[in-house]
Amino acid sequence: MAEADSVAVIGLGRFGSSLALELMAGGTEVLGIDADEEIVQALNGRLTQVVRADSTKSEVLKQLAVDEFDRVVVAIGSDITASILTSSVLLGMKIPVIWAKAVTEQHAVILEQLGVHHVIRPEAEMGRRVAHLVRGAALDYIEIEKGYAIVKTAPPSRLHGVPLGRTALRKELGVTVAAFKRPGEEWRNADAETVLGPDDTVLVVGPTRKAEGFAQLR
Repeated sequence: MAEADSVAVIGLGRFGSSLALELMAGGTEVLGIDADEEIVQALNGRLTQVVRADSTKSEVLKQLAVDEFDRVVVAIGSDITASILTSSVLLGMKIPVIWAKAVTEQHAVILEQLGVHHVIRPEAEMGRRVAHLVRGAALDYIEIEKGYAIVKTAPPSRLHGVPLGRTALRKELGVTVAAFKRPGEEWRNADAETVLGPDDTVLVVGPTRKAEGFAQLR
């Protein structure tokens, strides 16, 4: 299983199981590990392999060949101590890339201090994303990094019927229309010759405040 297209997911609660199933749907082989027998049974046959095990013990993880994986996700959320101990064990096993879920800011700080490569806070990140959607007129919002985002929205009337290259959009508003979609069609990359209509949808890239401001235009 330990190929470049395989991932070990430790902790199969709502987040971990959703992640593992999505990886499977994308063609990635997944080893799932959890301490709860009911969870393991529920996912039996849905993942490449799923086992009940104590992930805080290095000998257990070595028996499962987790040390041969290039990528491991620690998705344990209900037991912070187990998350920290598991992450520490994985780091000691020299796993090349470790992702770990943090449930609090302090949890995230500890994981980062341990040396975990990627620390994520799904609930906090989703909360920020939804807040941006609630506050503005964006149809969707993805923060690439703090202060820089992609916003899905409708183009304002000032862009209708005019090639993008003639709108001075980037100079005046500080954003770029990266892609557009017409009703019933697929997404296409935008360029200077792209002409947008009132029924189109666009992806705008730029500083968060400016991209959100663009979504407010009518």
